Amino acid sequence: MKKQLTKKANNASEKIEKLKAIKEEIINLKNSPLYDFRQKEGNLPVIGEGSHSASVMFIGEAPGANEAKQGRPFCGTAGKILDELLITAGFKREEVYVTNIVKDRPPGNRDPELAEIELYAPFLMRQINTIKPDFIITLGRFSGEYIMAQFNLKQAFTTIGKVHGTVFEGMAEYGKVKIIPMYHPASALYDRTNKEKLVKDFKKLKAYLQHK
Repeated sequence: MKKQLTKKANNASEKIEKLKAIKEEIINLKNSPLYDFRQKEGNLPVIGEGSHSASVMFIGEAPGANEAKQGRPFCGTAGKILDELLITAGFKREEVYVTNIVKDRPPGNRDPELAEIELYAPFLMRQINTIKPDFIITLGRFSGEYIMAQFNLKQAFTTIGKVHGTVFEGMAEYGKVKIIPMYHPASALYDRTNKEKLVKDFKKLKAYLQHK
């Protein structure tokens, strides 16, 4: 028992060090096309937050204005919707890990560009392989397309409207992982039907976790 506790403590310490290294690299990512905008606006990079041993990781696209000012993912209006959805699935925010592909806010809250995704995505993959979640929930089209491609499921991702709520299985460095694409919570602000779809998908997630 003592050896097991020591191993867990060592694993936790190793995760902290790896995630700390990722954070420092992103903070000092001066070759990012978004770095100067971050400095000019007085923004913060948004690395991610939550449990380092989370079984479920949520991955959005890029931080918005509120997120960039606070340095926290999903802390604005879309974040409130995500919090409601987490309750639907039986989670507390601190029990999961929440992050984005792109770690700095694009100007004008525009969609992330391909070059930005390619620059920041390796940090995300390192986060995934450090935390080792059993489930990855992608939030939005950009997140879904990228993650599905990384896990050799590119052909399976047609449109978010067709694949949302579907459970796919991929292979990570640490073993099998379930991937579930979903709509971005922000989409619920503009289309009520998307909110209804998100609620249904989160209920599916809850049922799947209960019977896995």
